[in-house]
Amino acid sequence: MPSAAPLSAPGSPIAPAIASAVAPASALAQLFSLARNPVPSGAVCGTFAGHDGTVLRYARWDATRGPRRGTACIFTGRGEFIEKYFEVIADLRRRGYAVAIHDWRGQGGSARPLANPRKGHVRSFREYDGDLTRFMKDVVLPDCPPPYIAIAHSMGANVLLRNATIQGSWFDRMILTAPMLALADEKVPAPHALAQLYAGALGWGPLGHMYVLGGSDIAEETKPFEGNALTSDPERFERNKQIVEMAPGLGIGSPTIGWLRAAYQSCNEVMRPEFSLRVRVPLLLVAAGQDRIVSSSATETLASRLKIGARVVIGGSRHEILQERDEMRQRFWAAFDAYLGITAAAA
Repeated sequence: MPSAAPLSAPGSPIAPAIASAVAPASALAQLFSLARNPVPSGAVCGTFAGHDGTVLRYARWDATRGPRRGTACIFTGRGEFIEKYFEVIADLRRRGYAVAIHDWRGQGGSARPLANPRKGHVRSFREYDGDLTRFMKDVVLPDCPPPYIAIAHSMGANVLLRNATIQGSWFDRMILTAPMLALADEKVPAPHALAQLYAGALGWGPLGHMYVLGGSDIAEETKPFEGNALTSDPERFERNKQIVEMAPGLGIGSPTIGWLRAAYQSCNEVMRPEFSLRVRVPLLLVAAGQDRIVSSSATETLASRLKIGARVVIGGSRHEILQERDEMRQRFWAAFDAYLGITAAAA
């Protein structure tokens, strides 16, 4: 059963609390607030046990306006954290959605599997699948109103795609932003075939705990804005940087070789031609026009194979569409509203 607590803590450090998979639940059950990124009102924050007992952080909110449309479940990308989505949460609540979100294992306010908590590591994306099941059964289904939609970004979209093939999926529709179906050429400093051989050969056991070639403890959010691949919006970039500077334990550095191996395996699975034939949930795939992290052409390929899917491209956007400049976010929300039949703002 999950443990829950209302509200937040203003900027207390959490790095010691998330160093291991057995971190005390009470240490994780808080949200972190900035003056420019306040915790949305009415937050309930807590922890639940992942598929193997790993302590994972979640938060949920009721809608702020009617008509009530159900619950939007947000699934973040690699290295992200709940606080980064406060603005998105407010956007959804104004549309009549309750919201539920959690931090994937190994990042944000959830427990970390390795002695170095900065390393982004997972043995298999099946671990994320199992945690998704526990999140839905222990947090969303008991306390959040149906129907359910999923909004998933990058790595989170990869995970949700597998759920879209399951008979009896919880979700009526899924909106997948910059889905991680294949890594962009710019992201991999070697031919993909060679990179997969490297990850496959070294991604097992203790060697898989090492950073990928060139990796470090530095979180993407704390790197310089100039030349970043995440967003062209300097204000939102600075906001996210300040969150990690205030609560450094939320951030993680580069992925491990083991994570890379697991990512390649999962991407290969969802890009098999027969995979798209098994998709049962209607999908809206939203590609970033200037993505240098994941492959937008892979998104186009998957969309062409889907029987119940659509694709839009946000021209000029870098990888994190929902962290982009206002005009790009407005194009996303226009596509979102049209896809879900929201013809007027909730009142």
